[in-house]
Amino acid sequence: MTIENNQLCINGITAESLVEDYGSPLYVYDAQCIRQKFRQFRAAFPYSNLDVHYACKANTNLEILKLLRKEGACIDAVSTGEVFMALEAGYPADTILFTGNSVTDEEMRYFIERQILINIDSISQLERYGRMAPDTDMALRINPNVGSGHHDHCITGGPDSKFGMPCTSLGDADSLVNKYKLRVIGIHAHVGSGFLEGGPFLEATETLLKVAEQFTTLQFIDFGGGFGIPYTLDEVPLEINTLGQKLTDRFTEFCIKYGKDLRLKLEPGRYLVGESGTLLMQCNGVKTNGDRRFVGTDSGFHHLIRKPLYNAHHEIVNASNIEDRTFSYDVCGNICESTDFFAHNRDISHIREGDILAVKDVGAYGFCMSSNYNTRPRPAEVMVDEDGARLIRMRETIEDLLRGQVG
Repeated sequence: MTIENNQLCINGITAESLVEDYGSPLYVYDAQCIRQKFRQFRAAFPYSNLDVHYACKANTNLEILKLLRKEGACIDAVSTGEVFMALEAGYPADTILFTGNSVTDEEMRYFIERQILINIDSISQLERYGRMAPDTDMALRINPNVGSGHHDHCITGGPDSKFGMPCTSLGDADSLVNKYKLRVIGIHAHVGSGFLEGGPFLEATETLLKVAEQFTTLQFIDFGGGFGIPYTLDEVPLEINTLGQKLTDRFTEFCIKYGKDLRLKLEPGRYLVGESGTLLMQCNGVKTNGDRRFVGTDSGFHHLIRKPLYNAHHEIVNASNIEDRTFSYDVCGNICESTDFFAHNRDISHIREGDILAVKDVGAYGFCMSSNYNTRPRPAEVMVDEDGARLIRMRETIEDLLRGQVG
């Protein structure tokens, strides 16, 4: 982002002109940022047999999926919808890994028919999978008994997590593997989402490598994702190069002992797309109550729910008036809920009615978690690249809200 004539520019295009062309609210993604983050991540792990599986639950817009496919990404999917989108974006079936929980037989049938490799999450699922697809390849998701993340709601490992098989269940898993002549070609673990310290991740690595010693048919080990980005100015970015070198060295050492060069799989999502996204919205007015200034906007938590859900922080700037005296504002949305805020007591340059506000770092878990709450349509999405801006998702209309309803 740059500043020109006191206005915010995204890859050389002013936020105001983007809203003028495509309307408000508007999600905008910087394609060059996504490419840069992918290449940076891949270079940080100098292991020769590396697969970077984009955790597409972060953002499944078809154009973002296509962009990352061209960069060499694979896919980490958690639903039939995500697998469908990945196939539509041109990903070969053998580059897609499904890792879900509470998986139905119908879902597994969908993946088996399309030759999508499944990470089995529980003993129950393993039993059902074995009956459906004996004598096939599969993988196991292990709960490493270690968790980490930017919020308690984002921790996916440890004793309080619903995800993966505890190590105490591996004996039962082995019995079912033998019963149905299954081949465990991979094991997987995930500690949580949004971590900025590599310690818990490396701790979980040791647990997973210890489990791996029990299997002789492995082709890969998947250490999951959760790599975070800084959302506040005082947060220290994850030292991805240090983490990458440590994991590469440790995994290389393990493979020598194992007697086979296994593939190393990682699942970044937020790290690749989070910083690329900006939500643009218009100020509808400023009201005061005592010493509080409430900025009303034409968006709300139906478009970006991370603040009410996780108490997440996103930097907000006045894209129409970057450099001016600042005031303390409460930035709120247009949803009829008391929790509908983007920020509280935030110092932002003087906001006037009609100004465009920019909420930063919303490329991950932004639009994909949006809804039609209060019976409001979802915004458009735009991709900005070297050749300019282009629409990648149409804005919903109120007529679209009738789609799927009967009578």
